[in-house]
Amino acid sequence: MDLGDWLGRRARLSPERVALYDAQQGMRPISYAEWNRAAARTAGLLRQLGLERGERVAVLAYNCVSFLDIWFACGKLGAILQPLNWRLTQGELAVLLADATPSVLVYGPEFATMAAALRSQAPSVRHWVALDATTLAHPDDLPLSAREACSDSIEPATLAWDDPWVICYTGGTTGVPKGAILTHGNITFNAINTVMSWGLDAHDTAILNTPLFHTGGLNVFTAPLVMAGGASIVCRGFDADQIYDLLAAGHVTIFFGVPTMFVALQQHPRWAEADFSRLKLVISGGAPCPTPIFEAFWQRGVDFKTGYGLTEAGPNTFWLPPADVRRKPGAVGFPLFFVETRITNPQGEACQPDEVGELWVRGPHVCQGYWNRPAETAQTITPEGWLRTGDLAYHDAEGYYTIVGRLKDVIISGGENIYPAEVESILAAHPAVAEVCIIAAPDPKWGEIPLAVAVPLPEQTLDPDDLLAFAGAHLARYKLPRRIIVQASPLPKTAAGKLDKQTLARLYVKDTEVRK
Repeated sequence: MDLGDWLGRRARLSPERVALYDAQQGMRPISYAEWNRAAARTAGLLRQLGLERGERVAVLAYNCVSFLDIWFACGKLGAILQPLNWRLTQGELAVLLADATPSVLVYGPEFATMAAALRSQAPSVRHWVALDATTLAHPDDLPLSAREACSDSIEPATLAWDDPWVICYTGGTTGVPKGAILTHGNITFNAINTVMSWGLDAHDTAILNTPLFHTGGLNVFTAPLVMAGGASIVCRGFDADQIYDLLAAGHVTIFFGVPTMFVALQQHPRWAEADFSRLKLVISGGAPCPTPIFEAFWQRGVDFKTGYGLTEAGPNTFWLPPADVRRKPGAVGFPLFFVETRITNPQGEACQPDEVGELWVRGPHVCQGYWNRPAETAQTITPEGWLRTGDLAYHDAEGYYTIVGRLKDVIISGGENIYPAEVESILAAHPAVAEVCIIAAPDPKWGEIPLAVAVPLPEQTLDPDDLLAFAGAHLARYKLPRRIIVQASPLPKTAAGKLDKQTLARLYVKDTEVRK
């Protein structure tokens, strides 16, 4: 079956509906028929280059329509997309290229210099393709515009559900990133789960500004909207002013972001006057979201909620009904239509209501495993198909799930478990705090103690003693940070927009003591 020809099927069903708005070209609308022709010509070019089913196509580029063309062209051919994190160094990118051994590397104009530097470190690459014909890294490179000479009539490959479509790398905060193998079945069922459970339809339009090297950019809304016949606004990246412009123009009905994006929106001068009335869904993911962010949206009448997902599954996993958004603050809700979940204690037994344990997930949206990592795959996915997420969660007596934090981030102080996300949420509610992070510091008496790094709001003064007293009114004494460091610059983030706790630990924590 031509499982990968999503655009061909959608173009037959609704050829004239707008599929994409190109924000880099004045919001140029692109119909499904036009997008399918571009993807088919891209597939034709890749086939002319000798690309075979199962070979990898690496892409090093900012978000753009051509990036999406390549993704869906790979689907038509049975090739595998390897989106590269453009925030990585040359050495880090070389490791990923050695891991997946792509046959084709496509690069954007901003990365021509990097592509030239990588040339000697990527022996598997037979063809280098430039998105911009005027910015070639090497005279022998081929511009993507060569696809215009190719036919838009191409026979899609016959594929199975377990054929890989994307190698999507994890954030790599615990070492070298691992490539999660997302099959056609995984991406399809994530889309089915999302459309059926979140209520997406052909009238929805989402802002696509999350990086396409991240599962959030590919699969939170983009693929599900193709399935539903909706539209995505393709933005180069996150820009608060651009988001407010798009909201004002009335195009947007659904929006996904990470907490740092929502913090930036709420601190922007246009926040007070922005019109959110057309939005039917605003959801945060990627990291725990502080309570003040929820409350600020609720005060504006927006049913802002937190989602949960991970590269290895979906990422979309839960849904919180609108009627419960304020009744169950911080909860992610119930598993989606074809998703099975359980909370497991260290002995592998199911936890009771309100008992914190590791979240396990099972279903057709769970990845096939890690590329070239059989040992890590076996450690992460059980023989019964359960994905051990490494995330801590609990469900209450009514069955609503809440994510507590990462298993590896738990601070065990004097035998008591401290969950950083809980402490961060309280500290973030202080009126002078812009952002805050809790990390573990070694302690000879308690084993570990919590350390806070906080950034004040612009033109605000943040007193550590005042912040500690504020937290003391809401938290048990053992959960309180033993030291609060006020940092003027923004906190470091990972490529996925999460707080980079490893970098903060290197800055402020030695092996045996807190740095002064």
